[in-house]
Amino acid sequence: MKTLLRSDGVQAVLGWLLGSYLRLVLATVRWRHENLECVEPVLAGPSGAIALFWHGRIPLCLATAPQWWRKRTRAFVSPSSDGEFIAQALAMSGFPAIRISSAKKGDSAKARQAVAAIREAVTWVEDGGALVVTPDGPRGPNEVIAPGALQIARRSGQPVFLMGIAAHPGLQMQNTWDKVMWAAPFGRGAVVWEGPLFVPGDADETAIQALVGDWSGRLSAVTRRAEALVGRIDRRGAE
Repeated sequence: MKTLLRSDGVQAVLGWLLGSYLRLVLATVRWRHENLECVEPVLAGPSGAIALFWHGRIPLCLATAPQWWRKRTRAFVSPSSDGEFIAQALAMSGFPAIRISSAKKGDSAKARQAVAAIREAVTWVEDGGALVVTPDGPRGPNEVIAPGALQIARRSGQPVFLMGIAAHPGLQMQNTWDKVMWAAPFGRGAVVWEGPLFVPGDADETAIQALVGDWSGRLSAVTRRAEALVGRIDRRGAE
């Protein structure tokens, strides 16, 4: 079964299905944006940017597309089989991928791939592009930012924006590590923006870890705020 799911044909079909769903949600859900003005100067200017939202909100992510379509934007996506069809779905909507993997200790090949992807991402945002990242992906833990996104921000000097996304009615799956949320068409949606945030160029590992905790809390807070705006009572999807 796993081999079948990894086949090019199945990945293409899954990518098309997810891409079509993303477009449907963007077109039919009534999206509300809060604090969008914080990102407007970057959207209209030459600066690069890094945008973060939680992995479990990938099915809702095109809510931010009308904003990021105004800049050259790419997405950080895992090279796993799941990441392949997600990359294809995002490419359908104008967001080509930079493929990144969280290397396990001792896996030198994946570590080199991760370094190369981060280098490519730094160059992209330094040149004025925007990079969209799900910083707790591809394996979690849920709603904990991995240091890679902050390293890109530190090395590039570009601003970071947090995006809390939610929709109602819909389904939040409790049996997945990221508690993925799916929106029903023609419902309500919200995106809550926060930023710009910066990582100092001289930040050491201790400072980075402190920011991981702070920014993880902030991103969860704007996500909870988005849930409240659409009438979701708590993070586990109860209404």
